[in-house]
Amino acid sequence: MKKMVSIITIIILSFSSILAIPATCIAEKNPETQVDKPTILPDWNDGDYHDYYDTIQLLYEFNEKYPQLISIFPIGESVKGKEIICVRITNENNNSNKFSGLMDACIHGHEWESCEGLLYLTEYLLINSQTNASIIKILNTTELYIVPIVNPDGRQKDQRWNENGVDLNRNFDLFFGKLRGHCIPLGRIFERNKIPIVKIPFVNMYSGWFYNCGKYPFSEPETRALKDLMTSLDKKNFSFYLNIHTPTHNLLTPWLSYKAPFEVTTQEQNVFNYAKDWLENNTEYEAYRGGSVERGGLAMDWCFKEFHVPSFIIELYSMEYVRYHGKIFKYYTHEHHDLVHWMKASLPFFMYLLVNAEKFHNWDEPAIQPQLPEGVPPPPLE
Repeated sequence: MKKMVSIITIIILSFSSILAIPATCIAEKNPETQVDKPTILPDWNDGDYHDYYDTIQLLYEFNEKYPQLISIFPIGESVKGKEIICVRITNENNNSNKFSGLMDACIHGHEWESCEGLLYLTEYLLINSQTNASIIKILNTTELYIVPIVNPDGRQKDQRWNENGVDLNRNFDLFFGKLRGHCIPLGRIFERNKIPIVKIPFVNMYSGWFYNCGKYPFSEPETRALKDLMTSLDKKNFSFYLNIHTPTHNLLTPWLSYKAPFEVTTQEQNVFNYAKDWLENNTEYEAYRGGSVERGGLAMDWCFKEFHVPSFIIELYSMEYVRYHGKIFKYYTHEHHDLVHWMKASLPFFMYLLVNAEKFHNWDEPAIQPQLPEGVPPPPLE
């Protein structure tokens, strides 16, 4: 009898070995990895900024190392022909129905930390993709689309506008070209000269600036590329949109200007307010609740109007690292400091959106708390 049991045991173990699921299948079906192990953080230094070419190289390195989790494709080209790269992050081995979210950055080329935040998030998800159950669940249930640099030409020249002198986040087809929104529909003058900013003399700094918003909505190749990407996501359980900027340190939601094309319902406003409350209770960032802001042609407002998904602007970084200039064509420049701090400070809200993707899709209360590693968020800088 004992000999019979031993033979059966050997047979069972043999079949178990044959049917074992390889580790590259992201641990989804291996119960031993369903423990939510502590996450690790990317090993960054404060000076490790990535320009356009560094960003492309880093993304392809991720793709080579994690081919089952990340795919890279262009969504269009800049004025000067640089590819606008999108990254799709999900578990390719899981074909279940998923919720999709979009995060983009560097639509203003001199706002470096916005791009860095998405690169940091990408690496964070990838390096924990086989050991942390919370991140495994995100990758199995969500398709995250990331456009780290919407404005490649502006990023390379460290300038706000694109190569046509157009502020891309004033070029979307909602509240477009309104003087009250500090916009002037110029485009290139005589198809040759560019005037990014018009400054009215003797008027205070902000009120006197008017940005070139392009000749007409979606006149720029960069905004058309982003529009086409959003349209494609509308067929893929589009659940939220995050447009990342710097440096005013807060969170904004529609509508920011003028008479809204439709009313935000009480349920929708409650979702927006819950997200703002969560941000203020769990990070050092603030939420803007001050009513109308005089800005037109914003990606966030247009996305909310067009696809009716929860849409946000988050402004990373801090105004303390900005120097203002009175010269025409120069609004402000960054003094880029404390990169690692701002990456850790910003990661919680990115993860909050991801763990609540289904909630946002259904306009339910986004109450799921993301599990974060020790030291995230960090104490505010003094």
